[in-house]
Amino acid sequence: MPDAPSAGPVVVEVDGSAEGLRVIDYACTEAIRDDADLILVAAHGSTGGEYRLSAERADESLRTAVAHVRRQIGDALKVTLLCRAGARMKVLPASAGGARALIIGRPRHRGPERLIAARNNLQLARRIDCPLIVVPGSWKSAPSQRDVAVGVDGTALSAEAVGYAFRAAAARGGNVLAVHAAPRLSAPDGAWVRKAELELSEVLGEWAKDYPGVKVTRYLTCRPVVAALMHRSREVSLVVLGAHAGLLPIGDPVTRRAMAVVDGPVAIVPHRPAYGKQLTDPRMPLEEASA
Repeated sequence: MPDAPSAGPVVVEVDGSAEGLRVIDYACTEAIRDDADLILVAAHGSTGGEYRLSAERADESLRTAVAHVRRQIGDALKVTLLCRAGARMKVLPASAGGARALIIGRPRHRGPERLIAARNNLQLARRIDCPLIVVPGSWKSAPSQRDVAVGVDGTALSAEAVGYAFRAAAARGGNVLAVHAAPRLSAPDGAWVRKAELELSEVLGEWAKDYPGVKVTRYLTCRPVVAALMHRSREVSLVVLGAHAGLLPIGDPVTRRAMAVVDGPVAIVPHRPAYGKQLTDPRMPLEEASA
């Protein structure tokens, strides 16, 4: 069974956009719910052809972001500002060390750009030791939506994701929707259904015992899993998926495509097999200010 969630802060990327303020609102909601501190981080400079904010623009964006937080929730949270030079793929993992979640926005890309952005975010998720939550820039708060959907594929890749989904649902006062897409067998006796139900029972059983107040709904389908998640994502507050951790080029095509097309926030929870955890560099220079 996965470890308990980190007691660290909620970290959110500040990108200087107007839509990014909605992502910060989401991060504030998560931090208040978990009684956690909030860290706002902005990367600046141009590294390896990757354009980032200038140092001045990054500092301005952070000040704008913290002013927005204070207008929205007053002094309900301790807020720390981090302004770091370097590539996003290095700055964000270093900033998220010990965090309970790293939250980033998803711009309104179209066509192939959506999948390219999702691929980059998936690489980011593999480099950190906490869940990565990707929030569309069009996200709007819906307090009535409390349930959490989780994709279950019948392998160990789903283990940490399922645990995170139960914890997130319990924190929200909601329930879990377990989505399992299995290929339909040609046999007319429904063998694929029995196999899928057995796989779900094995994955969900222990967590259901640990969270007796969380109702679990099982959604079995022979449709492509991304289509199923897109359909059900409109009914929940969060979609949770697993992804391989580490720098090895292991494909997670379902997770990548779901990040690109699902309407609401998506949490990517890294799966770490026994060979060890992904390392980040804690020595990166840091400019820090509390607000």
